[in-house]
Amino acid sequence: MRLLVSVVDADEARAAAAAGADIVDVKNPAEGSLGAPSPAVIEGVRAAVPAHLTVSAAIGDMPNLPGTAALAALGAARSGAAFVKLGLWGASTEAEAVALLRAVRDAVARVPGTGVVAAAYADARRVAHAPLAPELLPRVARAAGVGGCLLDTAVKDGRGLLYWLSPDALTSLVADAHAAGLQVALAGALRAQDLPIVRGTGANIAGVRSAACGDGRRAGRLDAARVRALVATQPPGSR
Repeated sequence: MRLLVSVVDADEARAAAAAGADIVDVKNPAEGSLGAPSPAVIEGVRAAVPAHLTVSAAIGDMPNLPGTAALAALGAARSGAAFVKLGLWGASTEAEAVALLRAVRDAVARVPGTGVVAAAYADARRVAHAPLAPELLPRVARAAGVGGCLLDTAVKDGRGLLYWLSPDALTSLVADAHAAGLQVALAGALRAQDLPIVRGTGANIAGVRSAACGDGRRAGRLDAARVRALVATQPPGSR
């Protein structure tokens, strides 16, 4: 299982890379769970970390606006993101989610080698407009022809992924995604003690932000020592 660490700028990216992160993910926590950074920030992060290190970028908790999503995805890809992560915020039905993802898939096809990650929310039921149910994520991602899926949380109030879904439920979702040929990332206020549980689900990637920050809050600054401690939870040969 690889460790994805979300950063907000080039300085944090350098610290995450030096501390052993497998994937450096660029986001803007001020704009939501999957808040989008500016193209300049993505470019700066890509330039700041070694060429072999994967850089991904969030493009927002996206309304059901395929054209807007396509433009955002293309901008992120051309700024250096190898993967773009799209939050299915405004898509409540499978048909809406598939159409949104296909628009993004077709847009990033202009930048060869760029992948798309479809993101749903484990706590979708507590959001008033009811985004796509998390259990539908693997089916939607496969139907849209994207390569990966991410389960995160929409509301950042300390109640993380494992509060909303049990390890058994997560294991089932990961198995469904793998059967569909998808890579799976799990995130949502994960702590060091949660990583063995996430690894036990069979997920390919665990994503962290708050656990990597000095004050344990996602709005804080990344702490390289915390990243090293998270990396150390991974058994030898498991990455």
